Amino acid sequence: MTSYSFKRKMNLSLFVTFLLLVGCAFVFTPALYAADTTSAGPSSGAYTTAWVCIAAAIAFGLGALGAGMAISKVGSAAMGAISERPEIASNALIFIALAEGLVVFGFITALMILAKV
Repeated sequence: MTSYSFKRKMNLSLFVTFLLLVGCAFVFTPALYAADTTSAGPSSGAYTTAWVCIAAAIAFGLGALGAGMAISKVGSAAMGAISERPEIASNALIFIALAEGLVVFGFITALMILAKV
C-alpha cells in the first residue's frame, strides 16, 4: 500500500470514528438529560456523565487505533524477519506484545475514567 493511500484510508477511518462518536453523543445524551429532571442547570449529574462516557470512549478508541497501527507495522516486519531467521521468533513476538500493550493502557484509562462516575 502506498503512503498516499494509507494516509487517505487513515483519514477516512478517523473521520468515520469521529462521526460515530458525535452521533452516539447525540443519540444517548438526551436520554441522560431526560432521566434527571430534578436538577437544574448544566452542572447536573447527567451532563457530567455524558462527558465522562465520551472521554472514556476516546481514551479506549485512540488506544485501540494506535495499537492497530503499531501492530500492522511491527507485525509485518516481524513476520518478514521470522521468515528469514526463524530463531528470532520469540524476540519478534515480544515486540508485537509491546504494541498490544497500548490497548491495555487505553482500556485501563477508560475504566479509571468510568470509575469516577
